[in-house]
Amino acid sequence: MTSLTRTWTFLPDGVNKMELILNDLSIHGQFHAVTEFREAVDRIISMRKVAQKFGRELYCHRNTTSRLIDPSTTVFDAIQTFTREEKRVFLSWFTRQGPFWEDVHHHNPNDWLQCGNDIVTETAVGEVAHCSQVGIDYRLVSLMPSDWEYSPIIVTMLVNGSTDIYVENYWDVAALETALQVAEKPVSSWRQLESVAKARFQLLHFSENCFRHLDGYPFGSGSARGILSRLDILNQLMGAIDNSGQRTSEGHRIYQDHFTGENSRFSDSSDTEKREFTKELTFPHPTINEQYLLCAWHGKVNNKPPIRIHFAWPEQDSPLYVVYIGKKRTMQ
Repeated sequence: MTSLTRTWTFLPDGVNKMELILNDLSIHGQFHAVTEFREAVDRIISMRKVAQKFGRELYCHRNTTSRLIDPSTTVFDAIQTFTREEKRVFLSWFTRQGPFWEDVHHHNPNDWLQCGNDIVTETAVGEVAHCSQVGIDYRLVSLMPSDWEYSPIIVTMLVNGSTDIYVENYWDVAALETALQVAEKPVSSWRQLESVAKARFQLLHFSENCFRHLDGYPFGSGSARGILSRLDILNQLMGAIDNSGQRTSEGHRIYQDHFTGENSRFSDSSDTEKREFTKELTFPHPTINEQYLLCAWHGKVNNKPPIRIHFAWPEQDSPLYVVYIGKKRTMQ
């Protein structure tokens, strides 16, 4: 792995919300029986319920089920011994519904993140460490018993030297609940979402009324998280453009991860949609009177109703204009 040159952007106080990620490394073959593993997972489920009580989720990784609970038994194998309802709950979380932190991951596979003698890049520990370093309040939740029953966890980031990052970690239900009680409350309204987004994503240019299209729809925390995650990706993309207006290697990675493929989070409207919905895809220019922008590029949040984030693809020396956040506009 090679270290990368990067400029850290620290977020303003009060706009960053505590989020939780399940520590995949805390499943490391330490269990002597499936019953012992089941007790540990029951505790994790209790911690997830505590998080949800405070309006948060516990993010996991899709590969969690492939971790070994002992030398020969995977998480998936162990779950097969659970009751039918328990199996449904666990597999739904771990394999289908998530939420999955790798969908909106922040750190780069080329980053060098080390905990003790172990490389933790592309693990939950690495992701939380990276987020902590750039001012995003992510914290770990670990299984008990495991080798991860301590806090803070010290992760060393090797970028332009060596930096130690202190990661908060929870393995006890009561300790997590105490932390959540004093943590800042999550977004709970569209107006608060607008305020947080404008403060957090300062590389984006929001048109004056782009959030007003959410008015009239009941607030949904899942939709709010989806909107913020898509805006975060756009903000990261704008931070990965060099002085000549070209994407850096990091920018190319972001584009490949989120703007290409069948299940990409962003896409351009089809030629048919551009013909049939020209009016719906055209918006007033945010800064130039009596000029308009065709904003066929959009981020997708596929909740109910499906939400779209329309923006103008940035040209050289121009900002990325976010002109619309609201219900999908090209529905027949």
